[in-house]
Amino acid sequence: MGYDYIFDNLYILSNPPQLQQTNDVDTTLPATPNFLANGGLPDTPVAITDPVVARQNTASFIPDQEVPYSLTWTASYQRQFRADWSFEARYVGTRGVHLLTQNRLNRQAKVAPEDGRPGLPTFFTAPTQAQLDALSLTLNQINARSSFVPAYAAAGFNGASVVAFLSNGNSTYHGGSAQVTKRISRGFQMSGAYTFSHLIDDTTAEVFSTVLSPRRVEDFQNLRRERANSALDHRHRFVASWIYEVPWFSKSSGFAKTLLGGFSIAGTYTYETGERITVRSGNDANRNGDAAGDRAIFNPSGTEGVGSEVTPLCRLTPCTFDDDGNVIGTVVGYLANNPNARYIQAGEGAQSTIGRNTFLLPPINNFDFSIFKNFRIGESKFFQVRADFFNAFNHPQYVPGSVNSVDPISTTGLTTLNQVTPLTPDFLNPSAVLTSNPRVIQLAARFNF
Repeated sequence: MGYDYIFDNLYILSNPPQLQQTNDVDTTLPATPNFLANGGLPDTPVAITDPVVARQNTASFIPDQEVPYSLTWTASYQRQFRADWSFEARYVGTRGVHLLTQNRLNRQAKVAPEDGRPGLPTFFTAPTQAQLDALSLTLNQINARSSFVPAYAAAGFNGASVVAFLSNGNSTYHGGSAQVTKRISRGFQMSGAYTFSHLIDDTTAEVFSTVLSPRRVEDFQNLRRERANSALDHRHRFVASWIYEVPWFSKSSGFAKTLLGGFSIAGTYTYETGERITVRSGNDANRNGDAAGDRAIFNPSGTEGVGSEVTPLCRLTPCTFDDDGNVIGTVVGYLANNPNARYIQAGEGAQSTIGRNTFLLPPINNFDFSIFKNFRIGESKFFQVRADFFNAFNHPQYVPGSVNSVDPISTTGLTTLNQVTPLTPDFLNPSAVLTSNPRVIQLAARFNF
């Protein structure tokens, strides 16, 4: 059993109401002598003494802390064969318990069929006006529902959204791998490893580390709808690396060996299935006051990679719009603008039908190559010059990160967000928003002693 640490300040991202105020200095008055020497702004926030006002302004809650922990179990089999080869098969399983999820405790979805609050239908082909007139549920009726949990509303927490990080998340990982290794002999060594794994969780990016997976759950009162393949679930991974000391002029001496000998060639090939992303609607479809996690609608007959917006449908007469784009009419459903799209935006008051992390981005398919030469000075010292070719074949790889390292790369930009909502031409088009990770050539020299 292994224990982990709670992120620094995760539970105090928002101050209580009495500390969410500012003290201002009137800049129109003459400067106060020795302002900073006398303490600057006084640390005297105005106290909120009315409990009703305090509850309405409470925007965060710090629950009892349950430290996340993991359970891990492993097994391995190793076998040596021939003189310098070995084989290893490994299995590892991990279960994460009490993982943190970002939640709004006092808010509920106005559209939650499993809780008796149905939503509006979305049509892939145009219905008749008679079919629309027969629909009894309207958007006005959905908007009239409360988005506040009754128990919290009764207690007065019906103003701000009460944000909390709850220790109710879970994850499960199973991975099996096989590795073949050749120890160095005759100037050659190599290793190759393949891993097949599966990671399931119900939260991944609770601190907004990426826009490709939502930081908050879609329905604050139903975490079970979030359990799915993790954004970190890279099902297949293969890595092979090798180094070869070229034997040219190894038995020579003098100038020929110094100038033409001592070359080495090294390379690494990596293949990894792409990152999973969550297709979202980009609006507050379930009307719970938050659009971060609202997902789209899945059309099983649609074309993969194609998204569509929707048009509202009204009862009695077709919908019209005012100058601000607001619907005039009684909305009872939505029509997909492109019936051949696989991913349909969920309109306001519609029920999403897609899970988390259902779309797979392109894989890593990368080859790195290095060539270097050592100029030896005695037994233990040598001078090395080298050239490194990262993505040596300049193969475009549109992945949200790096193809050959785990350096942190920001993925919270708005242009990156465009590819997860069916609202722009960039939707599910990684080549429009992600770098191709072009070839990088690095020349270096160093002295080893």
